[in-house]
Amino acid sequence: MGKGCVTATKYFLFLFNLIFFLFGAIIMGFGLWLLLDNQSFIVVLSNSTSVKVACYILIGVGAFSMLLGFLGCLGAIYEIRCLLGLYFTCLLLILIAQIAAGALIYFQKDVVSDLDEEMLKIVSKVLDNYPGNNSTTEQAWDFIQRTMECCGWTGRMDWNGNMVIVNSSQLLFPCSCQNISLATGNFSDSGFCEAQTPDWPVYDVGCSASVESWLRTNMWVILGICLGVAFIELLGMILSICLCRNVHTEDYTKVPKY
Repeated sequence: MGKGCVTATKYFLFLFNLIFFLFGAIIMGFGLWLLLDNQSFIVVLSNSTSVKVACYILIGVGAFSMLLGFLGCLGAIYEIRCLLGLYFTCLLLILIAQIAAGALIYFQKDVVSDLDEEMLKIVSKVLDNYPGNNSTTEQAWDFIQRTMECCGWTGRMDWNGNMVIVNSSQLLFPCSCQNISLATGNFSDSGFCEAQTPDWPVYDVGCSASVESWLRTNMWVILGICLGVAFIELLGMILSICLCRNVHTEDYTKVPKY
């Protein structure tokens, strides 16, 4: 490979790793947002260890991607073979892990079923203990029902175990479930509202179906993003191995000492 090609490969790899570094920062920021935002779905699932672990994994993956991007930039700009080799190996392991995870999710249908059951248990507990005093968890669930235009996890019947509704002499229903097209007069965004008839003026669809519908609608976008990430990783591997093969001597005097 000519000197011009080596130089072009070096700077392409540097640019690629800069993008990879920023991509890692976005992933880590997303994980932190899920944990810290009071209106994110994680607040409702605060008792689920697996969901919290998933958020910590996102943060860890983001931090690791940032570190990997930094090492790749350093190895590319200073032409350090050991860093380029380490970078190639890490990208290869990540790519293999992604393929294995995709295959596991595709073939293990029970994983999705178990996740749905766990979500039902967690959300049912939240709904049963919903007292209407505007706590952080309630705000998050109210926000989800309003934005996704749904009621309960599987449907409106999930609210039948709520003690406030059961023990009240009035016909109460969750205000955040209220179907705007059926609303009469003023209505609230949280807490409980009084119904005029036993037939609540709420959305019939459960939030589980809304989430599934959103995933189906955006499936090709999600698949495209996954394939794009895999392609970028493959490109990074090719560039790093090409540069590594053409760096015959390493000049460590170029590397800053401080």
